[in-house]
Order: sequence, then C-alpha cells, then structure tokens
Amino acid sequence: MPYVNIRVAGKLSSDQKNQICAGVTKVIAEVANKPESSILIFIDEVEHGNISSGGKLLQKPA
Repeated sequence: MPYVNIRVAGKLSSDQKNQICAGVTKVIAEVANKPESSILIFIDEVEHGNISSGGKLLQKPA
C-alpha cells in the first residue's frame, strides 16, 4: 500500500487538495503499477511560522 505525505506551507482549498490527490494517485498508480484504491495520501497544512528556510522562519504571503 503506497503511502504519500505532502506538507504545504499554509492552507489549500478543497479543490486544490482534490486536484493534488488525483494527480499524485494517477502517477503512482501508473509508475508503481498499484491500484488507485491502495494509495493513501496525507496532506499536512503547516503554518508558515513553523517552517524555516535558510535559518529564517517563513513569512505568511501578503
């Protein structure tokens, strides 16, 4: 059973999550030859202030 964890800075809309899940599922099913029903995807939405790049916390987009 393929397991995918996707972390994003900030929030995604339901439509964005649906599109990401559909696309990732399709690619894994085709490349790994796995049934789509066996693919689990977890999306973690992380606040910008909890992510650091280059030693500095990310700033929330304006």
